[in-house]
Amino acid sequence: MDRIKEVKQSIVNGEAVLGIELGSTRIKAVLIAPDNSPIASGGYGWENSLADGIWTYDLDLVWEGLQTAFSTLSADVRRQYGVTLSEVKAFGVSGMMHGYLVFDAQGELLTPFRTWRNNITGEASTALTDLFSYPIPQRWSIAHLYQSIIGEEPHIGSISYMTTLAGYIHWRLTGEKVIGIGEASGMFPIDITEKDFNSSMIVTFDEHIADKGYDWNLKELLPTVLEAGTPAGVLTAEGALLLDPTGTLCSEIPMCPPEGDAGTGMVATNSVSVRTGNVSAGTSVFAMLVLEKELSKVHPEIDLVTTPDGSLVGMAHSNNCTSEYDQWISLFGEAIKVTGGEISTGRLYDDLLSHALTGDSDCGGLLSYGYISGEHMTGFSEGRPLFVRESSSNLTLANFIRAQLFTALCALRTGLDILTEEEQVEVDEIKGHGGFFKTAEVGQRIMAAATNTPISILETAGEGGAWGIALLASFLNQRTQGKTLPEFLDTVFGDATGEPVAPDAADVKGFNEFFTRYHQGLVIERAAVDNLS
Repeated sequence: MDRIKEVKQSIVNGEAVLGIELGSTRIKAVLIAPDNSPIASGGYGWENSLADGIWTYDLDLVWEGLQTAFSTLSADVRRQYGVTLSEVKAFGVSGMMHGYLVFDAQGELLTPFRTWRNNITGEASTALTDLFSYPIPQRWSIAHLYQSIIGEEPHIGSISYMTTLAGYIHWRLTGEKVIGIGEASGMFPIDITEKDFNSSMIVTFDEHIADKGYDWNLKELLPTVLEAGTPAGVLTAEGALLLDPTGTLCSEIPMCPPEGDAGTGMVATNSVSVRTGNVSAGTSVFAMLVLEKELSKVHPEIDLVTTPDGSLVGMAHSNNCTSEYDQWISLFGEAIKVTGGEISTGRLYDDLLSHALTGDSDCGGLLSYGYISGEHMTGFSEGRPLFVRESSSNLTLANFIRAQLFTALCALRTGLDILTEEEQVEVDEIKGHGGFFKTAEVGQRIMAAATNTPISILETAGEGGAWGIALLASFLNQRTQGKTLPEFLDTVFGDATGEPVAPDAADVKGFNEFFTRYHQGLVIERAAVDNLS
């Protein structure tokens, strides 16, 4: 039987597995075959909006996007294989990490969705880090909850359930208030031994706010924590119609625990074992290093989260990565059109990014900040994109693009230095995925310079987190056979990892010089935030 016929039969038999991830700019659906290879995909583009100072997405767009992603996936199945997608063996949903979604007892949303991108919980983040002696980043759900308490927001007394985007969608599709442990670790600290929310910290929090007189305790608000491979309910008839209003998709499909894009990124790059690491670089950029032991002290810049199977991870996260240079590249494309030229978007990126490799190693003295939003790693609750140079700087196109690439990774590097230099965390290789690696050689080489670590790209990395959550759904069937998640992923990936790109000495030296300039110039960024409203 040839490959097309084999895949077609697996779809007809309901043996394929579905994964959908809601990323920052795209909702993507991926269907995988019984051998875990991607066989069809669909998508929906969307963007967050800034409403009353809050980065958010309208929940109506969530369902419009999910339905469109599934519809275009189904159309892709019909186009490629000539069959209708009506049943799958398992299904998983993931979403952009953490954030704040709270509901009352009737399931009504109490305040607009507050995404990971917001830097409005600094007071709460600092206070909770001190209270728990544990790093609580601003985007964590508990930081948003406590900031709302500090601000005496009227919705607090009415909260019945708190979850993340992935947890919300899973709840609506299955009726189950559960969360995968990786995503849970960005809501509230996890007890690694118990594989659950830290019970002593929950008690500490409840005691800390006892004088407020709320009718709830924190444990009641939080979803149930599940490890990868644990059954997390089934797609209900109502949930199936939410996803596919045509009524074609069957219900009763087993679902895996919902995860965040950090966890699915680890899965999609086979980076869940100790001494492995991955970096996801797109709208934001974050590196995840699986730790051999606890860190020696609290570092507010470093998140302590977990893999989807509960291993401790040190995470360095930057809010801003490719958004600013995407706009510059779009501007250059517009300039080409104005002069009568035509160029595809793909070639425009490839040509400009490749040209950056010909620039001066330190970008010729140029300096830029891609702070579309605030940047917690360097202490900014708001951002102002900037380009700065001295009159003697070497302003060339190659240096300008190179500076945009370098600056996209400087906040990340600030956090990684804490892990690798202060905590002596060792990682043998970092696996990359995300839009930063569209032009693979450029992305790998620049990332290797920033991290001073070999960077590899998986052949399947382009499928991203939607494939990662599909793999976690597939793992539902494997765990019952006694396989661990690392063992399962090793069988999936085999030798799919491409050859790593080692750091180039001149690139590393140039990045370090730019990195020093970047930190020296933060006073310029501060002045822009203070004076440009």
